[in-house]
Order: sequence, then C-alpha cells, then structure tokens
Amino acid sequence: MATVNVTDENFKTDVLESDKPVLVDFWAEWCGPCKRLAPALEEISEELGEAVTIAKMDIMENTGVPADMGVQSIPLMVLFKNGEPVSRKLGMAPKSELKEWLESEI
Repeated sequence: MATVNVTDENFKTDVLESDKPVLVDFWAEWCGPCKRLAPALEEISEELGEAVTIAKMDIMENTGVPADMGVQSIPLMVLFKNGEPVSRKLGMAPKSELKEWLESEI
C-alpha cells in the first residue's frame, strides 16, 4: 500500500477516525532529511501492507493540524491509534530502525 497524502481538511476522517493505525509524516519540500526519508516510508508502507496506513502531511500547505499538534521540527512521525497520538519519532533514521519502531508500536 503506497503512502497517502493528508490535509487539514481530511485529517479527522483519514487519521483520527481510521479503523487502523496511521503513521503521519510531517514534512516540507525544503527539508532535505524529509526527502531522504520518503523512499524508506514508501517501502515500509508496501512491506507492512494493511497493518498500518502511512500518511504524509506537508506542513507548508497545511498549517492547522501541525500547529494544533505543536510540530516545531521535521521530519516528525506521529503514530495514531484509535484517534490518539501514541508514539513520536523525530528526525532521520535508517529504514530498518523506522520499521522496527513502527512494528513494535502497531
């Protein structure tokens, strides 16, 4: 399953009301580490399939949710389960570390 884009408008429906865990990657086009992280998240999304949705939110195009969540640094990944943020990971990490962290949380 490929990553999906979420916006301020569809965040509630696609993330908070999802019936499965959702990992939201807060990123921006100008962020080098964010761009390097993207291929790993795509691969993890394919590998974990239906177990989790991996969503991306551009903080420059969508300012409401990131402001509400207190996003101050990126890349920031927040895992939501049952509409609640349950775990956060800030910064760049190797794919193996990201996948291990995510699998331990979902």
